[in-house]
Amino acid sequence: MRVLLVNMPWSPIDLPSLALGILKRSVTECVPDGSAEVLHANLEYIDWITEHTEFTAKDYEFYSLSSYFMGCGDWVFSSALYDDPEWRVQEFTDAMEGKLRKGRLAMSYELHRTAPEFVEMIARRIVEYAPDVVGFTSTFQQNTAALAAAKHVKRLAPHIVTVMGGANCDGEQGEAVHRNFPFVDYVVRGEGEAAFPQLLTALTEGGDLGAVAGLCHRAPDGTSTANLMATRPLPPAAILGPDYSGYFERLAASVAHNWIEPKLVVEGARGCWWGEKHHCTFCGLNGSFMQYRSKSPETFFEEIMELARQHRVLDMYLVDNILDMGYLSTVLPRIIESGYDLRMHIEIKANMRRSQLRTLAEAGLIYVQPGIESLNDRVLDLMDKGVSGCQNVRMLRDGAETGLSVSWNYLHGFPGETVEDYEPVIAQLPALEHLDPPVDLSARIAIERFSPYFNRPELGFDGLRPEEHYRFTYDLPESELYDLAYVFEAPQRGIGEPTVTSLNDAIDAWKKHHSAARLTHTDLGDRIVLVSRRRMFAWRALELTRPFELAVFRLLDQPHTPAALARKAAARAGGEAPDESGMRALLDSWVALGLVFTDGGQYVHIAPAAVNEDLLRLDFMRHADDATAPGERPAAPEPVGV
Repeated sequence: MRVLLVNMPWSPIDLPSLALGILKRSVTECVPDGSAEVLHANLEYIDWITEHTEFTAKDYEFYSLSSYFMGCGDWVFSSALYDDPEWRVQEFTDAMEGKLRKGRLAMSYELHRTAPEFVEMIARRIVEYAPDVVGFTSTFQQNTAALAAAKHVKRLAPHIVTVMGGANCDGEQGEAVHRNFPFVDYVVRGEGEAAFPQLLTALTEGGDLGAVAGLCHRAPDGTSTANLMATRPLPPAAILGPDYSGYFERLAASVAHNWIEPKLVVEGARGCWWGEKHHCTFCGLNGSFMQYRSKSPETFFEEIMELARQHRVLDMYLVDNILDMGYLSTVLPRIIESGYDLRMHIEIKANMRRSQLRTLAEAGLIYVQPGIESLNDRVLDLMDKGVSGCQNVRMLRDGAETGLSVSWNYLHGFPGETVEDYEPVIAQLPALEHLDPPVDLSARIAIERFSPYFNRPELGFDGLRPEEHYRFTYDLPESELYDLAYVFEAPQRGIGEPTVTSLNDAIDAWKKHHSAARLTHTDLGDRIVLVSRRRMFAWRALELTRPFELAVFRLLDQPHTPAALARKAAARAGGEAPDESGMRALLDSWVALGLVFTDGGQYVHIAPAAVNEDLLRLDFMRHADDATAPGERPAAPEPVGV
């Protein structure tokens, strides 16, 4: 059995395909006399398109990622799917009015016009390989490119079996793909490393296709049939490691080699242990299987080390939806001891402790995505996130202190949110400019398939329609688009545009001024020295010396209410601390100075511990000032900062 696995545009070019790496290994290990190769058609496309037009890495990033919710990448290849270089150009133009600048529109038209030529070339390459089966993975904006290639392969070589799988083929989506595109012989839904080898074995040995869980196949009369999905997810021991042989070699010969630094993709777990208990209302990740399962520490550690040794690449992207907390005491210490200078990205929970974050940093997990989507308690409750606004701010502070780069997004548009949930937060954003800002401006939530908002209209969204881009991309009735789509239109909920504008103006200023902003503290026992350089705060250095102030600031390492602070600070400061009303007055003064953040009745300080020379510079200026005789004082020093 000769299998060719194809990774069409717009798959990321700096990462090998985890899905195809796993399937390649599953064919080799689980299919008798089976062999598999991967055709990196995303890299082929870059080499082809750069010969035909002025195309850059920034362009590829736009069509693969940035334009996902507009559907630009999928529309580009719809011309190849429907054999029409002018396919719905006017509809696309009308939909993009006010969204794309002229240059981007012109590029989209050109890519759309030339896509059929590229797909025809790739189809011929596939046929020349002479596979028995060709498998296409489809995630994000790969769908039309994969479908178009499958159509052209079937046209050139009807005997070649075509298979599709991936995130765009989960659940009803996979059924819709198989039902509407007859040139796709089979659609694998769910976890492919079990179903795909079973399909190949059945094709070779004449087995029962009805026994392959989740498989979409055709009856003798051509009717599309969908097997029931698996009722249980794969156990951790059955989750294979990927085989990336061929990717780095192909990248080295590609124009893309000059554009990016490649990374390895590794997988320690599937599902979400938080989502099993509290499914975040807007989250459509994990599709059919939310159940959390993780590889054994030994297996995961050896997988990481072997990939690093084999490919001599230290940058890694962990695709786990959330970190297995057990790895903090098992896998990560071994990575630290290994001496490998790994640079890794991982998704975590925002309530992790500073000591845990330090372990992440020491192990090389320096890029973290802690699932921060708001800094307000009420909005976070509407999301069912299980964290508070102050906890999220504490995460930003501790990330800065431990050297982690924190990637996060601000979302709005939740049913039940109000202007009052946003205005106090917006007012405090200038105080946070020294901490990592959101990746982009705040975005209104999208309604995703598999999310509670999609499945439970009583939560606030009903009358859903497939997003507009499905309608100008596919030639299908809306009932079929509803099953094919992942993202849906819905009436706007929550805050209106004036509040959104205020929020985004504050975030834009945050992003603009972040690199120059500083706030740190140094605890010297008998005093705490704070150094600030933020555009909205005039003070540059501040010392806390009174025992109750020291106690309160140290307690604010974690979120506290004024009542709890008054009680605990009194115990620590020998009864010197003020009562609750006095505590509120102190906290209000610290909010005004930009020392603390408050939300939901709680307060937390926002000054990372100093890891720079701020204190030395302050001491130098103090001593220099003391040593200068009256009348000989130097000019006022520049503001202290880093």
